Amino acid sequence: MVDAYSLAKSLHIISVIAWMAGLFYLPRLFVYHTSAEVGSDKSETFKIMERRLLKAIMAPSMIATWIFGLWLVYLLDAYFDLWFMLKFSLVIAMTIYHMVLSRHVARFDQDQNKNSERYFRFINELPTILMVAIVVLVVFKP
Repeated sequence: MVDAYSLAKSLHIISVIAWMAGLFYLPRLFVYHTSAEVGSDKSETFKIMERRLLKAIMAPSMIATWIFGLWLVYLLDAYFDLWFMLKFSLVIAMTIYHMVLSRHVARFDQDQNKNSERYFRFINELPTILMVAIVVLVVFKP
């Protein structure tokens, strides 16, 4: 029989992987979308891809990440551990980043993007920095 901790940890890791894949890929779609002419078939295709990625993969996996992560904290009774409080802060930052990307999807969908390809290339690096910090906190638990 699988214990609750192993189940929660496995489901949390799977959810995080799916969420991170979307957080890495969506800004790349934006980079290419900025070069597509408004109203073109290419632009409309990017809109579909962005919406589906956000709604079918990223949003459910973010919610699952939160649910299984909080379950783990409950099982570990780690509420007041320094490493957890720091990780929790970074996961909140990752969630805010997710919401910023959601707003960009809406702006592209309404043909109101005002940001450059360079901007999207820059913000594409943020989840990597957050991910590295989170993994280090989880592994080393300072």
